Amino acid sequence: MTIKTGFERIRNSALWRSIFRSGEGSSNLHRAQAVQQNLLLHLFSVKIRSRALEFKPTWFLGALTLSTFFILVVTGILLMFYYHPSVPQAYADMKDLQFVVASGVFLRNLHRWAAHAMVFLAFAHMFKVFYRGAYRPPRQFNWVIGVFLLLLTLLLSYTGYLLPWDQLSYWAVTVGSNIAKAVPLMGDKMRFLLLGGHEVNANALLRFYVLHCVILPLAAVALIGVHFWRIRKDGGLYVPEKKS
Repeated sequence: MTIKTGFERIRNSALWRSIFRSGEGSSNLHRAQAVQQNLLLHLFSVKIRSRALEFKPTWFLGALTLSTFFILVVTGILLMFYYHPSVPQAYADMKDLQFVVASGVFLRNLHRWAAHAMVFLAFAHMFKVFYRGAYRPPRQFNWVIGVFLLLLTLLLSYTGYLLPWDQLSYWAVTVGSNIAKAVPLMGDKMRFLLLGGHEVNANALLRFYVLHCVILPLAAVALIGVHFWRIRKDGGLYVPEKKS
């Protein structure tokens, strides 16, 4: 009773009311206002069909993909405390994570396996959406957003590959940049822009670090917000009608 009374006092305070201006009460109107006037909840529908919450229509692939992205953000921030994007310090930091930092191997492997899982889940999510026909009008714009999110997922995985600065990552990025070089007309410029030069060196490491830790995650967050917003605007999660 004391905890409940204390919480009610907080909700009735001027500070609480200045931040949360609606949502009080148990009527449908109050519930709708709580969703519509909240920055985060506004991305979701006020009402949703019960079938859309079942496992079969979506297999929860979108939610699982988003969960792996959150894991990557948290573990990535923690890894940044122990990493320097410089040559040869980057490789020494990887060895420190392996042998010196407490739970460093677990942290790095959690980040790595979450990245693998995100790529797999993103492909599975796109396949499920395509198989169910959820890309059809009026959802075709959100399908394009999903394609861009898939590309960002692959780019995030690729740019993170160089950061350990070992032989595997060095030659993998060398091969990948040479593939980009083979693009007609602008291949050389694409490779130069990606690496910051004509070979994989400290400039490439710094560019991949900025792309992996700043530019691509911010772009992904923006597109994820648009993706959820469009789901709401397009009538919620796509659930085909049951055949009679």
